[in-house]
Amino acid sequence: MTIATPRWQRTLGLRLWMDRPRRSFVRILSPAKEAGIGSLRIGTEMWNYLPNVERIVKIPPSMMLQPWMGSDFTNDDLVKESSILDDYTHKVLATVQLDGEAVVQVEAVPKPDAAVVWGRIVYWVRRADTMPLKQEFFSERGERVRVLSFTDARKVGGRVLPTRWDMRPDAKPGNSTTVVLKDAVFDRPVDDEIFSQRNLQKR
Repeated sequence: MTIATPRWQRTLGLRLWMDRPRRSFVRILSPAKEAGIGSLRIGTEMWNYLPNVERIVKIPPSMMLQPWMGSDFTNDDLVKESSILDDYTHKVLATVQLDGEAVVQVEAVPKPDAAVVWGRIVYWVRRADTMPLKQEFFSERGERVRVLSFTDARKVGGRVLPTRWDMRPDAKPGNSTTVVLKDAVFDRPVDDEIFSQRNLQKR
């Protein structure tokens, strides 16, 4: 993950475990100053581990839109996967041509009682193979807040998927966070111990 602003840039090495759709665990591997920091998500609850003070911190709902590790991804981005199907209704907006290919725009709108942070999300998906191309996030006032783009599709772990994700906030020109997927393993069981606070405290 590379976080860039007009003034500085830094890169984090990460390892991620996922048990979709309910659990995920992220460990920072590098640089040394931040190695060992971890984030655990179970359902809609999230905890961070800070090794320099040896503390686990539970992330309250009021902090879910705060940047994760100073990036343009938020804490909510790590927990939203479990809610995108349950808390939103989806409809096809249009089929458009993009770079000579048919692309379907799908709108996700929160259900009336859903405790979510976005007013709506628009997904751009290539019709031929359902490859995700872009996501646009809008506030409750209808203003676009940020755009997540997916590129560099290639075979990883036996699947073809985008290996570069670029998040750009509309309100901060020149800022971006880029995630490059180096390797992946799919369809293997993950030990329950991975998704525990005890594991969170390990280096």
